[in-house]
Amino acid sequence: MKTMQLIGAILFALALLHTFSAKSFEKLSHRYPRHAGLLHLLGEVEVVFGFWAFILIVLMAFVAGGENAIAYAETRQYTEPLFVFVVMVVAASRPVLDIVQRMLSGLARLAPARTEVALVWLGLALVPLAGSLITEPAAMTLAALMLAPQVFRAGVPEWLKYGALGVLFVNVSIGGTLTSYAAPPVLMVAATWQWDSAFMASQFGWKAALAVLLNASVVTFMLSKHLRAAGDQPDALSKPEPVPLPVCLLHLGVLAAVVLLAHHPVLFLGIFLFFLGFTQAYQRYQSPLILKEGLLVGFFLAGLVVLGGMQQWWLQPIVSQLQPVALFFGALGLTAITDNAALTYLGSLIEGMAPQAQYMLVAGAVAGGGLTVIANAPNPAGVALLRRGFRDESISAIGLLLGALAPTVVAAAAFFL
Repeated sequence: MKTMQLIGAILFALALLHTFSAKSFEKLSHRYPRHAGLLHLLGEVEVVFGFWAFILIVLMAFVAGGENAIAYAETRQYTEPLFVFVVMVVAASRPVLDIVQRMLSGLARLAPARTEVALVWLGLALVPLAGSLITEPAAMTLAALMLAPQVFRAGVPEWLKYGALGVLFVNVSIGGTLTSYAAPPVLMVAATWQWDSAFMASQFGWKAALAVLLNASVVTFMLSKHLRAAGDQPDALSKPEPVPLPVCLLHLGVLAAVVLLAHHPVLFLGIFLFFLGFTQAYQRYQSPLILKEGLLVGFFLAGLVVLGGMQQWWLQPIVSQLQPVALFFGALGLTAITDNAALTYLGSLIEGMAPQAQYMLVAGAVAGGGLTVIANAPNPAGVALLRRGFRDESISAIGLLLGALAPTVVAAAAFFL
């Protein structure tokens, strides 16, 4: 078993290196068109962890036997990847986007600022905070699709796009902490530590809200001169017919049902199949569903589950030996190289952890949730939906890290001070 643990750690490290160098594969695909297909595939961030998880299972079959490899793969918990896939597709459906955009447009017109500026601010502030109700993956999907035509497009400086992306990822990560069920790292410990939504709102939520509002306000101010009115956008003259309210309400009902049944994959997948049938029956009110993007994100997260399951032997001792203040900064740093939900789950296994240490672990994990693609479960969804707005249609891991540093400092200060 020690041999497999070592192999698992090495493959996890290689997957991290691959994640940080994914943009290089995209550049190589343009340089070597003969092998562009393979290089483009390896440059897809969403493919990385699934690819290395497959290698892990193959090596495990050789080292520990085929039955052990199959048993390991089948004992992993894949509810979160399935849920993220389903909620992405439903939240990105045209009727849901239509009603959300109507609501936010109404609020934007009431704001004492240009409508397009107010909409971007709402997309970076209100939608991430709404993640506490509709879950973080749904909030990420809605925010990304709303912001894409305004912020993540040609004409906006690349460094500013990374700044906005960093703010979006950080705000979604901390914006789900007003309740006990919406943020994956909180969900992992809520039952064990008996944290309910009232506790989350009083200990985390209001601090997160202050950080979200500050981050969104600063980056929106920086973006303001690059934003254009709705009528100036290329597709402004080709809008499809409005979606009837009953269709919007049915889609919202499906989204609500999926969120309520987030821990019951048999049920929410059944609802999703009904949803697919309904979208086929009323195609005139639909845009193409983001099935490919959703599946890629699910594949990424499932790979992270498989690879992450082999890291407990070195991660848990680090978490268990740190004092509260060191634990906060340790969690903040470790989140950048592993999923923050996996980190807090390992913390929930430690018996007798003091309340202050519990707070510091979760605060550090959610504050660092925007630093990398793998830091928080909804991040791959944001990458899948927004990467076409960046140079080479790929997102640089270093660019994201630099863009997320300032909003991460704000989030950390809000939770720590």
